[in-house]
Amino acid sequence: AWLSNGRSLAYQCARRRSTMVKVGFICEGETEKLIINSVDFKKILVKNNLQLVNAIDVTGGDNLKPKKVTPFIESLKDDGAEKIFILTDLEKDVSITNAKNRINAPENIIVVIAVKQIEAWFLADSITLSKMFGKEFYFDFPENENIPRDKLRELFVKETGRGFGDSKPKFAYNFIKNGFSLLNAANHPNCNSAKYLLSKLSASS
Repeated sequence: AWLSNGRSLAYQCARRRSTMVKVGFICEGETEKLIINSVDFKKILVKNNLQLVNAIDVTGGDNLKPKKVTPFIESLKDDGAEKIFILTDLEKDVSITNAKNRINAPENIIVVIAVKQIEAWFLADSITLSKMFGKEFYFDFPENENIPRDKLRELFVKETGRGFGDSKPKFAYNFIKNGFSLLNAANHPNCNSAKYLLSKLSASS
């Protein structure tokens, strides 16, 4: 097919792909990395004209301190990343501002703080939880839970009569396998950190 400017549709599509913004992620742990590398998340990136170059698991928030995080930033830049995100938990910090001050990332690095832990986004995904429980389910305040993984484990025993695995990677993998979506979490009225990541992705294209 040819367009009015004399260029083929295939050419235009290829040109759009070639101008996609390359992004990289620095993740506090394996759960964050599994979410970033999921098929659903990559679809969200493509819709925002973004291309994932790499997601690095730094294995713990202590490795996000200024001197330690710099090599990870440089590694992503070497991979071609034009935009870099840091994705971590709030945990013991009293506020998102305190957490960002602790990390003290360079101005051009986008820091996203999951409140209070990344598993709160699983609690916020009513669609996936309803599928896994076999009935309609909704959790009012996912970001109010200090340890959302413990709440999820409790809910699975209550709603299904079985556990859901202890290791963080297995826990996250099961949710992703069952359709977890950042979009679902961001659509929850009380999951602002998921909304924030989605808004920052949209603004980065």
